[in-house]
Amino acid sequence: MSKHELKIETQGTDFILTRIFNAPREKVFEAHSDCRQLKNWWGPREWPLTECKMEFRVGGRWHYCMTGPGGTQAWGLAIYEQIKPPELLAYQDCFSDKEGNINTALPTTVVRIEFLEENGHTVLKSSARYGSQEDLQKVMDMGMIDGIRQTWERLDEYLAKSQ
Repeated sequence: MSKHELKIETQGTDFILTRIFNAPREKVFEAHSDCRQLKNWWGPREWPLTECKMEFRVGGRWHYCMTGPGGTQAWGLAIYEQIKPPELLAYQDCFSDKEGNINTALPTTVVRIEFLEENGHTVLKSSARYGSQEDLQKVMDMGMIDGIRQTWERLDEYLAKSQ
């Protein structure tokens, strides 16, 4: 497991995360592009990915569910806007229901993930843009920072095991 820390920044309505992974960027990118791999690391430890359906193409959708303590379900839907292997993923990220209908009562995010090669490691930079500072605060109040920290720790563990 790596000793790299998650760097967190906010700039207006942007929430920016950066972390180094001890794996080639092709491998880190692939871990984001396939349900079989995502089920090994996506979500906080107590909210693992339990449902995953993906059309990994521009205009395609990733519909997923994380299941938490007591069986509570949190559904999400990503709509891919850009895919440039192994460098970039960009998508609209929404809360949804089990049928894939977007929950408009919760914030929608525009996410851009860059996979940068650095000395055989991958610098993962995720920029999430919210519609307002209130929307950003709403997801932060839901525990997003700890959830992402755990998710990326799980990604690090998964990459280390699969090398």
